[in-house]
Amino acid sequence: MDAFPAFFPLSGRTVVIAGSGEPAQAKLRLLEGSPARIVHLQGDAAADPAAYAGAALAFVASADDVFAQAAAAAARAAHVPVNVVDRPQLCDFTTPAVIDRGEVVAAIGTGGASPMLATMLRADIEQRVPEGAGRVAALFRQLQDEVRAALPQLHERRTFLREALTGPAAAAAMAGDMDGAMRLLREALAGGIAAQGRIRIVTGRGPADLLTLRAVRALAAADVIVADPDADPAILSLARRDAERLQPDAASAERLAALAASGQSVVRVATAPIVLTELEQAGVAVEILPTAAP
Repeated sequence: MDAFPAFFPLSGRTVVIAGSGEPAQAKLRLLEGSPARIVHLQGDAAADPAAYAGAALAFVASADDVFAQAAAAAARAAHVPVNVVDRPQLCDFTTPAVIDRGEVVAAIGTGGASPMLATMLRADIEQRVPEGAGRVAALFRQLQDEVRAALPQLHERRTFLREALTGPAAAAAMAGDMDGAMRLLREALAGGIAAQGRIRIVTGRGPADLLTLRAVRALAAADVIVADPDADPAILSLARRDAERLQPDAASAERLAALAASGQSVVRVATAPIVLTELEQAGVAVEILPTAAP
């Protein structure tokens, strides 16, 4: 990872845009509708560090090299991270191609190497992010404290949220019925955790692009990963970084059964056939996720 992606909260913050013409207008359009206070600087005002005081971010957009350098220096003197359009050597951060769904934001960056590539990838991904995704995120944000209070154990919350995100409350939010979504989510929370964890077996030999979408989603949602030593690293990279890693020799049928009974989702990344008899006798739900045909 050559650059670390991060999201800056904009509510109650100030963002400065220095410059004029179409490049500056593009940055103004990018932040249009955000909760941030936008300050637009032009001319000599952009070279004054005091104009950037307290800002969270600064963007400099100008074809004038002297203006761009002076504005960037002023922002940096005010200890404000700055992006200078088309001048990566002057940037503290680069601007990604953004998919904006309100509270759901996706960003594709190339570290400034190829903004056009980022834009092309955004167009491909944007079709997969529904317009209502932001409303679903807003729903879960509003009830976040209630969910934490009702389910203090992390794995319990994950189990509940995994089911709720594909349940009727999320569907109602996606359709725009936020009052109904709130009611349905509270009802689901009051009902407790009904879903039991399960063991999903994913072929670990690779290549990763032969995995089915179900297998990729299982890896991304897993609470526990059990992988053979020779499993393809590209497949393992699809799992959450914070998922617990359990060595195969420690993953007895009894241990896996206990994890499943507690509601956790376990993915077994296997490079050789696995005997399922002990798991079945322990009452563990097992799902085999084969690879797609090459």
